[in-house]
Amino acid sequence: MSATTELKLTQNSYYAASANEQPDYPALNGDVEADVCVVGGGFAGLSAAIELADRGYKVVVLEARHIGWGASGRNGGQLIAGLACEQDVIENALGLDAAKQVWGMTLEALDLVRARVKRFAIQCDLTDGFLGVAVNENKAAKLHQWLDGMVQRYQYDAQWIPPKDIGQWIASPRYHSGYFDKSGGHLHPLNYCLGLAKGAASLGVRIFQHSAVMAMQQGETVTLHSEAGLVKARFVVLAGNMYLPEVSPKLAPLLAKRIMPVGTYIIGTEPITPTLAAKLIPNNSAVCDTNFILDYFRFSADKRMIYGGRVSYSALTPPNLTASMQARMVETFPQLKNTKVEYTWGGFVDITMNRAPDFGRVAPNVYYLQGFSGHGVALTGLAGKLVAEAISGQAERLDLMAKIPHHNFPGGKLLRTPALVLGMAWYTLRDALA
Repeated sequence: MSATTELKLTQNSYYAASANEQPDYPALNGDVEADVCVVGGGFAGLSAAIELADRGYKVVVLEARHIGWGASGRNGGQLIAGLACEQDVIENALGLDAAKQVWGMTLEALDLVRARVKRFAIQCDLTDGFLGVAVNENKAAKLHQWLDGMVQRYQYDAQWIPPKDIGQWIASPRYHSGYFDKSGGHLHPLNYCLGLAKGAASLGVRIFQHSAVMAMQQGETVTLHSEAGLVKARFVVLAGNMYLPEVSPKLAPLLAKRIMPVGTYIIGTEPITPTLAAKLIPNNSAVCDTNFILDYFRFSADKRMIYGGRVSYSALTPPNLTASMQARMVETFPQLKNTKVEYTWGGFVDITMNRAPDFGRVAPNVYYLQGFSGHGVALTGLAGKLVAEAISGQAERLDLMAKIPHHNFPGGKLLRTPALVLGMAWYTLRDALA
């Protein structure tokens, strides 16, 4: 994957076309000193910068391209409780009591998004409500069993929607039943990211764009070198996710083996009538199905259907992308058969082997946040808070997350992508057969 590939994937983005105006943050030029240097200008890095500035630290953010360039500016914009992995992954790794603490932190992450939108007056179309839906009776039975367990063991405040009522929540022939979570929701992710940057800057955080980190010298004081300058800092937060090994491969090479890039793609339609939008998703929730290769969708503020679904595990853009995505949308909503698709875009997210987030340290004063596995709109905000707590001497919650075991993807650099493609082909077949 290259910057050229990324440009092709993102140049027809609805988010970019409807982005709020942002300041022109400069490139780093010369020497700068800070208490903390954050590498990455997405949700996680900006969240860490805000939390650290609130605690009185002098913070610098280095972004290789521009604010929101990566997954933070391209994703489905869905706010969802929990992690990308099943909760039993966390239970098996940490025990039930610790897993309950992790679950509670994911709910805290949802509250944190709302608090920051309010605090910094971010115009990002924040909307409440999330629907999780199942495509058939078999998947519905598993989803209902999961929800019952979460309600009983985790006191999850969500509502089951039986088959006889599902039509009141979503006007689609695809879905058998589901659940509603009022704590979830959706937003315009790029505008949220741009708002976080403005909020951070208002607190004194210095943001430098087009300032890729070329080298890092560790020690009691860490020195990070860009093409035209350097930053000396007591602490470093690596928040570049999957772009870190591409842009700055020498910073933390061991971390790269624990994540894989996955392409994810979205279409945006022309605006439809508010009346039709209200019929399709009456309470205007974000919606996501429970397939392993899932579909996710919602309406934008101007009533465009924002529909995501196809993924690529080979780092190659799928052929006939717009047509295939439109076909998936029409299968879900036949009412949109004649609705024009005006935008098609995508990009890459990082996944871990177990789909759990990967937080920790590569040195006593060098922290990292990665592996959100497509579930990071809210979780990244929490990650930034946890790393700020750790830097300020309260590391218990970050250390708890760091106890989740992670493994390298098998096959080495040359073979792990083909191995993942084969594995995902099996899951795609399994979804189809179900």
